Amino acid sequence: MVSFAGFEMPVSYSGIIEEHKAVRERVGIFDVSHMGEFIVSGPRAFEYLDHAVTNNCSKLPDDGVLYTVMCRPDGTAVDDLLVSRIAADRALVVVNAANIDKDYRHMEALLPDDGVTLENRSDDYGLVAVQGPRSRDLLQACETFAPVKDRLADAGYYRYFRVDTAGGEIVVSRTGYTGELGFEIFVPAGSTAALWEELTLHGADYGLSPVGLAARDTLRFEASFCLYGNELDDETSPLEAGLKWVVKFKKPGGFVGKDALAAARENGLKKKLVGLEVEGRNIARHGYPVMSGAEVVGRVTSGSFSPSLAKSLCMAYIDTDRSDEQEYTIQIRKKQVAARVTPLPFYASRAR
Repeated sequence: MVSFAGFEMPVSYSGIIEEHKAVRERVGIFDVSHMGEFIVSGPRAFEYLDHAVTNNCSKLPDDGVLYTVMCRPDGTAVDDLLVSRIAADRALVVVNAANIDKDYRHMEALLPDDGVTLENRSDDYGLVAVQGPRSRDLLQACETFAPVKDRLADAGYYRYFRVDTAGGEIVVSRTGYTGELGFEIFVPAGSTAALWEELTLHGADYGLSPVGLAARDTLRFEASFCLYGNELDDETSPLEAGLKWVVKFKKPGGFVGKDALAAARENGLKKKLVGLEVEGRNIARHGYPVMSGAEVVGRVTSGSFSPSLAKSLCMAYIDTDRSDEQEYTIQIRKKQVAARVTPLPFYASRAR
């Protein structure tokens, strides 16, 4: 157990490799109740969100969820987050645990004089993620989800639905950060343990494994998803992170950071996120220098030995004017280790 964003979090239950393989081959369960939840409501809620984030929230369908980034005026990332349209004038915003206070202050400063209310409801929600090729089977075996078996079968990627239970309303979202079929289940905070126990009880028939922070990271890393604090931070833009697909320059009204991002797109980005295969079983950690000859041309953002692909990999930011090279070295402790560019994502997502 380690302290993380004010929570005591499990690093591992049965071992990183076993937990990782459980999600890739069967099903894993994650307690991610540390994530932050905000409610944005009011007649101007989606107009406000479209100003605050890069993606187009107004185009969300009634059961829609989207991934987006919130930027400062200079185009750097405040956080990456999910937005769900839970009513015509109401949205659920899910933010990273370490950024809850920072995000709230940033969003609060953007509030108009009227028409929008922002609430930090993080303490009201528990959040359990069920991920893996047998995740749907597991949920369909649970009494809680018996009334919505058909909806579980039909739920599209980045869509959600509600379930009324004796313990309160549950929101089931077809989202996750593992690269596998999966669901994220929002429950009233007091019902979290009961849901975990029900899933664990039925999970024995499906090879369920609880998953801690370490395998959670190797799973998202293989799928090449950005992690705030690694691929995204206070000095990095979503364009540099390869997230141009969530930056909607043409949406009405613009958004915070649009001018800076447009200028960067026009004038050229300073750095580029690339994937690298590292020689042998050497692990390139966050912050390690990437070298071209004797010159430092970049830094590692995330690195690990990939359990699924059986090779050592990393993501790194490389100076744009050196990013067309195919071979580099990485300074790993006292030695330089060869690394070769390899396409991202490392692991092809099966989440859809």
